[in-house]
Amino acid sequence: MDNSYTETKFDNKWLDKSLEVLENQFWKEINFSSHLIKTCNELRKKQLKEFEVEDLRIMIGQNISLKYLIPLAIIELEQNILAEGDFYEGDLLISVLKSDTNYWKKEIENWKTVCDLFRRNEQYLMTFETTKSIRNEWLESFNKFENIN
Repeated sequence: MDNSYTETKFDNKWLDKSLEVLENQFWKEINFSSHLIKTCNELRKKQLKEFEVEDLRIMIGQNISLKYLIPLAIIELEQNILAEGDFYEGDLLISVLKSDTNYWKKEIENWKTVCDLFRRNEQYLMTFETTKSIRNEWLESFNKFENIN
């Protein structure tokens, strides 16, 4: 892994804290039948060092706490562009590429990092054995992402 991103863009003090603590926003317990809402609520209480790829995929997919989670996702994607949550190889990449445009307009350095990461791995992504629809989703999502800035 390229440690320059980690050293310059990621505050390791975050890792021992939860999103609730970092943002000083404590969500109330929800008595709602939605699995997704319950999961997001629980993940906000989890220390970042305990986050798995699926946790990142879920939260980024819901555009929750991107300031803290996108840097973690970039580290995962630098190690493996096809980091996989529960769905398919590359599902974290899709969540990152489809996340809130406003975040990326403010965080241009992170946007550049993701663009560079995708371009460096593009040949691998295009030859990786997967379905045509997943490959097309990577390409279409990146084309939209690339045009944000």
